[in-house]
Amino acid sequence: MTKASRTVTVVIPARYGSSRFPGKPLVELNGKPMIQHVYEQAAACRAVSEVLVATDDERIKQVVERFGGRVIMVAGDYRTGTDRVAAVARMFAGDCFVDLQGDEIPLTPDLLTDLIEPFLGSGAGMGTLKRVIDSTDDLLNPAVVKVVTDTKGDALYFSRAPIPLVRDNPQPHAVGGLHYIHLGLYIYTKETLLRFASLPTSRIEDAEKLEQLRALDHGIRIRVWETKHASLRVDRPEDVSDVAERLQEYLAVKRELKSSGMFFKG
Repeated sequence: MTKASRTVTVVIPARYGSSRFPGKPLVELNGKPMIQHVYEQAAACRAVSEVLVATDDERIKQVVERFGGRVIMVAGDYRTGTDRVAAVARMFAGDCFVDLQGDEIPLTPDLLTDLIEPFLGSGAGMGTLKRVIDSTDDLLNPAVVKVVTDTKGDALYFSRAPIPLVRDNPQPHAVGGLHYIHLGLYIYTKETLLRFASLPTSRIEDAEKLEQLRALDHGIRIRVWETKHASLRVDRPEDVSDVAERLQEYLAVKRELKSSGMFFKG
């Protein structure tokens, strides 16, 4: 699927006033604001037609324009980042829209390719990604969202709890091929995105504080594909030093491979 067939617009919703971490999109990681790391990886994806940052804050707008990115001011009180993406979709023509959170840094553009390319041929209205959980700490961490899918790859449920529960395990631990982390990016057809944004907040969405549960509660099928590509996520201020260190290590390996003449994607 090429850029000339169906347009895919990546929208990065970025708020300055996060209750847990004000100014998070502008935190510096290895000499660049976090929003720039996210933007550049999205723009490098061969399946993407356009990348936009959607914000309501002039400081974020100025930073994005300074590094040459495209930014749209979207004012208003929106429930979630996806509702902000839908506001952008109402302003622009386009076939499909990707909601890529401004605090989810793909370490390679292939992460987005793993979502976009299968979605375009699937006939689904909404899609997302999962990755194997290999850490029991992640399984038990409520900040790490888990997903369970059926045999066709459609989501059955998302939760902050360690699902599925392995009843006969005396000590909970991650089981390969059974426990999956849900990555915070989605792709929608424009029609499904606008329908999703028009729906009322559901009870399970409000209980878990997970917007994707609104879709399941109202009968919108979510197709989930597995990726092996990594991403880095910043939730709280105390995550910054660890994410910066891991990003630096990754970039150092990438430079070493390129200088040695070895093939390196991303």
